[in-house]
Amino acid sequence: MWRYFSDGPYWFTLSLLAFDWVIRIGLGIRVIMRRNTVGYTLAWLAVILLVPLLGAVIYLLFGERRLGSRRAKRIEELRAPYQAWLHSLAEDFPCEDSGLQPAAVNLRHLARGTVGIPALPGNTLQLLEEQDAFFDSLIADIDGAASSVHLQFYIWQAGGRVNDVVHALVRAAQRGVSCRVLVDDAGSAEFVKHGSFQQLLRAGVRIETMLDVGVLRGLFERLDLRNHRKIAVIDGSIGYAGSQNMVDARLFKQDENAGVWIDAMARMTGPAVEALQLTLLADWEFETFEGIDQMSERLDLRRNQPTGDTVVQVVPSGPGLPQSAIQELVLTAIYGARRELILTTPYFIPDDAMRMALLSAAARGVDVTLVVPEKPDGRIVKLASQAYFEELLEGGVKIAQYGDGLLHTKAITVDGDVAMFGSVNLDMRSFNLNFEISLLVYSGDFTSKVCDMQARYLKSSRMIELAEWRNRLITKRFLQQLAQLLSPLL
Repeated sequence: MWRYFSDGPYWFTLSLLAFDWVIRIGLGIRVIMRRNTVGYTLAWLAVILLVPLLGAVIYLLFGERRLGSRRAKRIEELRAPYQAWLHSLAEDFPCEDSGLQPAAVNLRHLARGTVGIPALPGNTLQLLEEQDAFFDSLIADIDGAASSVHLQFYIWQAGGRVNDVVHALVRAAQRGVSCRVLVDDAGSAEFVKHGSFQQLLRAGVRIETMLDVGVLRGLFERLDLRNHRKIAVIDGSIGYAGSQNMVDARLFKQDENAGVWIDAMARMTGPAVEALQLTLLADWEFETFEGIDQMSERLDLRRNQPTGDTVVQVVPSGPGLPQSAIQELVLTAIYGARRELILTTPYFIPDDAMRMALLSAAARGVDVTLVVPEKPDGRIVKLASQAYFEELLEGGVKIAQYGDGLLHTKAITVDGDVAMFGSVNLDMRSFNLNFEISLLVYSGDFTSKVCDMQARYLKSSRMIELAEWRNRLITKRFLQQLAQLLSPLL
């Protein structure tokens, strides 16, 4: 009897240890077999093998792009009808390579081959650099809406100018306009609890939260897959896309000592608005499962006639689409640069492929400038980003730190001819996990306006000097290198 009780804890401990190692080895094999990048795979192997049991739990919650079987099946069901719709759109508005620069030709064919949305001519774009210009324009378009207003934002926070948008939506719904709002459940958690949420519902505005966060969902789907898109479509003929969340920058996160958030949006008319609307439709269907039998009537899809001469390609990315699509486009843009490359991003955590692409561009004589905020809103992200600065500076890449607020605009310009503009950050989360939206704009006129905006950012920035950066404190260097180890997971 005594031996039984004395041996009990021993066998329990041994069994627990064996169970732990079976889990670690099993998940380790699973990580290796998923064919991710080497850095991503090694980072997760370290978490699983070095953190008993908890590492396995963390991986199961955050290690794979699991949408859940129901959503994954729905994406497959929607793929064929959407591709057919896009094919008809391309036939009605053909785009020729003859009027495009070589970098633009390569980008447009890669985007069509990976995502399926064609480049469409005949559009007009307006760059809205100030948040008040964006809100004034959006509210005016909502007040002029005759049939539909569809808004999709990662973060919706009540207060300030956002209240003006709420009032405009209420007015639109009261006059019979079909109004739909799609927000991310995590990014807009405060909005769901706010009185304006109920105010909109009472007025007849339909609101859906996407990718709801919950313990039960975490058992079947990855919790940190987020819808990071910022889209507005009015009457199916006016579209907005960019980096601006539905927040008043004068009120948003002002307790984090990062300053006022700086964003930009593009207002668009023309055939490409239909591709933007189609992206929003896909997300609405993804969340509501309402069926697509009457989608043109429900979401106001229409063939918009040309309004200008700008060629635009709408590129959605994220789960359900080829995993590396947006990263391949960014790399193609970098390798396509011949004279000048300017990258503006709030979060810069490159993988080896992007790091080498930037160094290669600088080595062949391209004037490469990276513009990042001096004070981003994440300590670990800032340290991980800075870990790459010394090598890039040594390779001839210029790095500017914007000091007049938290620069949140995401834009890449190539030789003054091509612009990538939207919600994508230059980090692995945007490339591999988030639902994002990008506009590839093949127009010197719009791109020059984006270049002018980037030039204004540079005037409010401080260029980092290599000699000065090399002299930073050894403790800071160590923390940066330590944070860099987490780069594949950030």
